[in-house]
Amino acid sequence: MDTIAQTASDLLGKGETFVLATIISHSGSTPRTSGSKMIVTADGRGIGTIGGGLLEAEVMSRAVKLIPTGASDLIPFDLGLENVASMDMICGGQAEVLLDCITPDSETVAIFDGWRAVLESGGKGCFVTMVDTAGDHVGPVKHGLVSARGEVDGNFPLSANELERVAAAASRSAEIRTVRVTGGFAVLEPAGQVCAAYLFGAGHVARATAHLASLVGFRVSVADDRKEYANRERYPDAQEVRVLEDFNRCLPDTAMGQNDFVIIVTRGHLHDKTVLAQALKTHAGYIGMIGSRRKRDATYAALIKEGFSQADIDRVHSPIGLSIGADTPEEIAVSIVGELIAHRAGMQL
Repeated sequence: MDTIAQTASDLLGKGETFVLATIISHSGSTPRTSGSKMIVTADGRGIGTIGGGLLEAEVMSRAVKLIPTGASDLIPFDLGLENVASMDMICGGQAEVLLDCITPDSETVAIFDGWRAVLESGGKGCFVTMVDTAGDHVGPVKHGLVSARGEVDGNFPLSANELERVAAAASRSAEIRTVRVTGGFAVLEPAGQVCAAYLFGAGHVARATAHLASLVGFRVSVADDRKEYANRERYPDAQEVRVLEDFNRCLPDTAMGQNDFVIIVTRGHLHDKTVLAQALKTHAGYIGMIGSRRKRDATYAALIKEGFSQADIDRVHSPIGLSIGADTPEEIAVSIVGELIAHRAGMQL
């Protein structure tokens, strides 16, 4: 989502009009789920994806035709068996796609720049799209941001009571949802709920893992006590690279929560233990540690002696990564990031 927000902000900064296509609801089997987005430019370029295939091709075709008019549209897609066969797709289900024509007026530019800033800073809030469906066609679409405290930035044509209701719903939203309002509906999308991958250790495995984690949407932070390893040249995809004095106080200053993933891949099991002891005192949603089962068990035994409980130890994924027979640093990175993706998706492994 960072890429979509960045691209939208950049295009608006250049004065370009484009369509932001979003799956706002889905049921059954669809290529992508609600919240999936892509940008379609006036020259037919697509950034991002809502699933590919003929559905995406149809969306892009319609989007290009909308841009000269400045109008938006709402398109239902039926991906049931008969329609799926005719569209040469393998899914079955329904999806509703909003084609939101974005024009570079000053108010819109400010909102999209704000959305980008929230995502890039790791802050939290909600991106709100207000859709007017009172007439025969989709009317004007308004955009805004609601902070985690419920503060509204945007000019919505709502009564005070409705605005308060939308703001309250937005500040609580953990996933995309729609709220009915007079004359239409509001699409509420959490902004800044990106999962963060904190890598401790900056060796070969960490380098490959950081790159892959960034590709699949994690905000990446890398920390090591060796500046020749922890640097921007080796980690161009990371949002943060920290050189530590040592690993004794290595966690970031901000509190960790369920969207934070700790990946412990230091150069030795003593450093691993030092980092793990700190990570277990946080509310991180995922903690994984590299190493053999023998070294893992020795680390666990030492932590139990230091007062950690078995429940604490049970939080740790170790050896880290999916069991796929990985050997090289790049293969190990694939196994690690595969496990991160599964955990992010709520799968129990």
